[in-house]
Amino acid sequence: MSADTPHTKLNEEKAREQLIDLAAEFYDQFEHGDIPEMTLPTRTKSNIVFDEEAGVWVYGDRTSTRSANSVRGARKLLKAVYAVEFLAQQLDEDRSSTLRELYYLSESWDSEEAQFTSQDESNQLIEDLEIVSGVTREDFHMRPEESGAKVMGPLQIREQTRRGDRDIHCQEDVGQGGYQIPNNPDTIEFLDNDAEFVLCVETGGMRDRLVENGFDVDHDSIVVHLGGQPARATRRLTKRLHDELDLPVVVFCDGDPWSYRIYGSVAYGSIKSAHLSEYLATPEADYVGIRPQDIVDYDLPTDPLADSDVNALESELDDPRFQTDFWEEQIELQLDIGKKAEQQALAAQGLDFVTDTYLPERLGEMGVI
Repeated sequence: MSADTPHTKLNEEKAREQLIDLAAEFYDQFEHGDIPEMTLPTRTKSNIVFDEEAGVWVYGDRTSTRSANSVRGARKLLKAVYAVEFLAQQLDEDRSSTLRELYYLSESWDSEEAQFTSQDESNQLIEDLEIVSGVTREDFHMRPEESGAKVMGPLQIREQTRRGDRDIHCQEDVGQGGYQIPNNPDTIEFLDNDAEFVLCVETGGMRDRLVENGFDVDHDSIVVHLGGQPARATRRLTKRLHDELDLPVVVFCDGDPWSYRIYGSVAYGSIKSAHLSEYLATPEADYVGIRPQDIVDYDLPTDPLADSDVNALESELDDPRFQTDFWEEQIELQLDIGKKAEQQALAAQGLDFVTDTYLPERLGEMGVI
């Protein structure tokens, strides 16, 4: 049994209602002699447009149709109907499941044609249902596998658990590992904080270095471990910290094109979840580093760019999320020097250099501290 607030319970009721409405649309199409279909935005980079008002990237006007006028389309709609029935029943029973479990669970469905052939297929269907219903998968009670992302900093929260509410201070009541972000961070209530800003960190090694050196204490910062490409829960919590507590958000990643995309997903959203950009993205987030200019200025240890890195950087020059003077200058510089560097390369100048020199100087230049 879950410990839901009235707000989350309303979301769950809306989720079930939207799912039933979606199934009813298919039956109405059958009843009127129409071929059942489902229309979705085309999920490609070319169909990403900038929403000036929201400050995030969203899907444009291009759409694609899943129609039962072909065998392939009919299979997709059949799988959608079975998934809708499962999700509605799950909400009725106040249960939850993981994306991985849904993939395996489909093997028990009575129609072999409705069973998923891969987890990518079931994951995409859940995303489709989010888009057409306007409801997040968290409100469907669908969970990803554990992301392991953690938070450390001067923040007191109230967390809902199966045994009731629990108040936690994310420095005083946790170990060195920090507070683990739950699947649905909307169930967290912010009670109090002494934070000045949020620092999102890509790698676990750098996150551990900052905590060991007391960066969160010395600079009153909330350190959020992104864990590579950040999970939706991590991005949602980051957005809530910014929007509700009015805290600046800065992102600290490796100096390579894949890490720039991690920043992009935090700030502007991603192609896979563009339908949720206003819910997940923090467009005010700034990029601290590692910047290509840092490789030159600090003479950092580097690795040469691989062909895949070069292709990714060139692709980013055409990516709407990176079409700013800053990013075009930095990407062109990186292509020119042909090098990339990790966050931990800063340790070449000492284990304390990142917390005593690099971050304070950079954050000072940015007006964060």
